[in-house]
Amino acid sequence: MKTHFALIAAALALAASPTFAAGKPCEELKAEIAAKLDAKNVTGYTLDIVDADKAGDAKVVGSCEGGAKKITYKKK
Repeated sequence: MKTHFALIAAALALAASPTFAAGKPCEELKAEIAAKLDAKNVTGYTLDIVDADKAGDAKVVGSCEGGAKKITYKKK
């Protein structure tokens, strides 16, 4: 289980890097993050696109549309 968590953490850290942030369209970034998680065999998660000020306590794994929106990760 710890290895699975480490893989998730690594994928999320990579996905949240500044390379993904700038002006990338949200759907494109969400698809890239999902592909990375799927490649690591991560299952049972959801990625949601929310307004930046609505992310709350959710785990933010990406920023898009110039920081106006965030992509959040939630384990099902």
